[in-house]
Amino acid sequence: MPTSRQKILAYIRKRQAASAADISRALEMSQANARHHLAHLEANGLIEVTGQQRGEGRGRPVQIYGLSRHTLDDNVAHLASVLLEEWLTNLPPKRQEEHLRALAKRMACGGSTSGSAAGYQSTPLTRRLSQAVERLNEMHYQARWEAGVVGPRIILGYCPYSRIIGRHPELCQLDALLLEEYLGFAIRQTARLQASAKGLPFCEFLVRMSAT
Repeated sequence: MPTSRQKILAYIRKRQAASAADISRALEMSQANARHHLAHLEANGLIEVTGQQRGEGRGRPVQIYGLSRHTLDDNVAHLASVLLEEWLTNLPPKRQEEHLRALAKRMACGGSTSGSAAGYQSTPLTRRLSQAVERLNEMHYQARWEAGVVGPRIILGYCPYSRIIGRHPELCQLDALLLEEYLGFAIRQTARLQASAKGLPFCEFLVRMSAT
């Protein structure tokens, strides 16, 4: 039978984020017990505070917890940052975009240097969007899409490049180009690491309804 802490981890994994009050209601335990277990899980590096919500009245902000993004401390982020600098330094913007587009195409094709991931000519847009979200979530983007008046929006609840995005904003462009490969439409970023209602960062991309 799962322990209380295992249940809390499973709940956070399913919901992506939760407060002590959320856990208290869902798992039928007191908020004091929920906070105790959360503190233990945080101390062991299994979860971390990922955002805050305004509490009622003038009370302290409510902490929002998510699974730890850096449980394994390695040198991959630093290596990726150095490689990007070596790869793109001194290139004019047009050449940078060409390189990033080639990389997006390769990522969309699962690492292949040839072929196309799209096949979108005969595929309904809603199906393309669902497939794109599925592929993005295989890469841990915590993605979803929503319909909109101007066009569909793709929301990314997690940035896999969060450790280096501050030094390499071109990775946002890479995400947009990757979406273009999946969908066959031009993509425009409309939000970058903005805070959601739960205080969690997200990015948003608009599908511009004209073919690329």
